[in-house]
Order: sequence, then C-alpha cells, then structure tokens
Amino acid sequence: MSRIANAFANGKAFIGFVSGGDPSIEKSAEFIRAMVNAGADLVEIGIPFSDPIAEGKVIQEANIRALNAGATIEKLFGLVESLRGEGGDALNVPLVFLSYLNPVFHYGYERFFARCERSGIDGIIIPDLPFEEQGELRDIAVAHGVDLISLIAPTSEERVAAIARNAAGFLYVVSSMGVTGERGEIKTDLASIIASVRAHTALPVAVGFGIHTPEQAADIARLADGVIVGSAIVKLVAEYGDKAAGPVARYVSAMKAAVRT
Repeated sequence: MSRIANAFANGKAFIGFVSGGDPSIEKSAEFIRAMVNAGADLVEIGIPFSDPIAEGKVIQEANIRALNAGATIEKLFGLVESLRGEGGDALNVPLVFLSYLNPVFHYGYERFFARCERSGIDGIIIPDLPFEEQGELRDIAVAHGVDLISLIAPTSEERVAAIARNAAGFLYVVSSMGVTGERGEIKTDLASIIASVRAHTALPVAVGFGIHTPEQAADIARLADGVIVGSAIVKLVAEYGDKAAGPVARYVSAMKAAVRT
C-alpha cells in the first residue's frame, strides 16, 4: 500500500499545507515535523511561485516571503530528503508538492519527477494544469511513482467522471469558487459532488479551500475522507514567524480531533 493510501486507511485524514521556505527551509522542516507529531496524516508543501493565481492574499504573501528568503526547488528537494532521513526521526507520512506548472516546466519534467522519486515525494498537485492537458506529465509522473493529484471544482460537473476515472492518490475537491483563504461559510453542495466522484472511483476524496475552524472540519469529514487546510496554517506562520511550531501544532491537533470525531 502506498503512503498516500495509508494516510486514509485508518479513518478520516487531516491534510495540512505549508509554504516551503517560509520563513526558511529549516523552519519549514520544523513546522512539518510539528504538524505530523500533532496528527497530520499528509502534508502538502507549496513550491513558491511569483504568480500563484489560485491563491489568496495569505499564501501569496507567504510565496513572496519564501522567495525573498532564497527558497528554490532544489532547496525544497533537500528539505524533503532531510525529512525522510534515516533512523527514528525519519517521516513516513506522505509528502505532496503543490506547484504551479511553470516551475516544474523550467526545472524539466523528466528531471523534476526523477528528483521527486529520489527524494521521497509521493504526489503533486498542479492547480493550473487542466485535466485535459495532463497527458505527457501524467506519464512521466507515473514512471517515477509520483501521483498526479487532480482537482475537482464546483464547476467540474460535466468532467467529474473523466477526472475521477483517471485520478491518482486522492481526489482534491475544491469547496468553493475563487482563490484559497478562510471562509465564514461554505455553501457548495459538497454531498452531491462527492457522491458523483465516488460513483466513478474508489480513491479517497479530500476537501479543501476555505476550511479553518474545527466545526467546518467536522462537518466536511462527515462527507469526505479527508480535510485539507492551508491558509489558516500559513497565517499562523506569518503571525509567529520562527516561533510558529507550537501554535501550528496546537491548531493541527484541534483540527485532527475534529476530523476524527
């Protein structure tokens, strides 16, 4: 069983996101370990990019901080390698990159996915890569054992079957239209979307975008197999900087408890 499958094997999964390199590579490693120790079942690591079109202000600003601090794809691969490590402190939870297509293209598709395989990356989410254009990239990712994780938006109704049938890892259902960021209320008919997805695949379904309270997490966990939280965690990093490990761990612990209730 793959690491991603394992993340969903023992009940509802909590998936946390960090912007890689914010405020530094070393601190990102510390925050990821804190999240895992607090109960995160899978961690997404954002590759910073200058024009992250699907992101709200919180993650946009984190991208800028990371780039200004010198974050690069090569350093993020090093981060992953340090987390996998050896011995008792090696992380065995799935680690997934979230990247826009441009950085992957410029690194080189074959080179990028070969490096993912060597470093221990389990999957990648590319928000600006339409399903219909995944072909070449999917083949390269598969050859290196990396799941190309697909997103399903509230507007994807006519494409759900095709996306679900060709999915890998898990399905990322976007809870709301617009960019990432906390939302006071999620009004999308998630039950219908998730039911449609499950009619075409046995892969787990996780929901993200806008989720930030334990109450929201618990509500969504009743429908989905996992809950994804990004902006709320990145916001804590922005607020506490180098000292964010404790606040992040406490937040993740509370959210994990809500998801598993």
